Amino acid sequence: MKLLVIGANGTIGSHVVNEMKDEYEIIHASRSASDIQVDITSLQSIKDMYNKVGKIDAVVSATGATHFANLTEMTPELNDIGLRSKLAGQINLVLLGLDYINDLGSITLTTGILMDDPIVGGASSAMANGGIKAFVKSAALEMPRGIRINSVSPNLLEDSQEKYKDFFMGFVPVPGKRVGMAYRKSIQGAQTGQSYEVY
Repeated sequence: MKLLVIGANGTIGSHVVNEMKDEYEIIHASRSASDIQVDITSLQSIKDMYNKVGKIDAVVSATGATHFANLTEMTPELNDIGLRSKLAGQINLVLLGLDYINDLGSITLTTGILMDDPIVGGASSAMANGGIKAFVKSAALEMPRGIRINSVSPNLLEDSQEKYKDFFMGFVPVPGKRVGMAYRKSIQGAQTGQSYEVY
């Protein structure tokens, strides 16, 4: 069975890979230093990735950029980072990838805690996360050939606590293993249209 992990070199992606590596042939994709390079803000790059990968059983997107800034400092151009990357980029992974996913396969996208538990400077990220959650819930009604789609919403990870502690004051970090298990549930479980929250 083949699993494509986009953002495989990142903190979340590495936990997905570690959790699933004994059961799947994992294809690593990211912007650099991976089996396949992909820029999810580029439709052509996504198309090229799927053409190289071919048929797969599951896709995990553990990628997507957003810009953090106070609302009074946010510009349309800065907000567009989240729109083009985390929101549209992940949705385009679904739209362009359906023909490559085998019957009864799965797609897992990534959101985040900020859509439910906001922080100062996180409005753009919350917007992108909430959009993905809504897309997944609705798209699940129309997925062809028994393909399932879910999203995972992680809290701050223990691995990232030191880097982001000034932004996430009072948040209780979660172990990477728990985050990896949420992706496993999405990949191998039976549910669809779900948002698996790891708090």
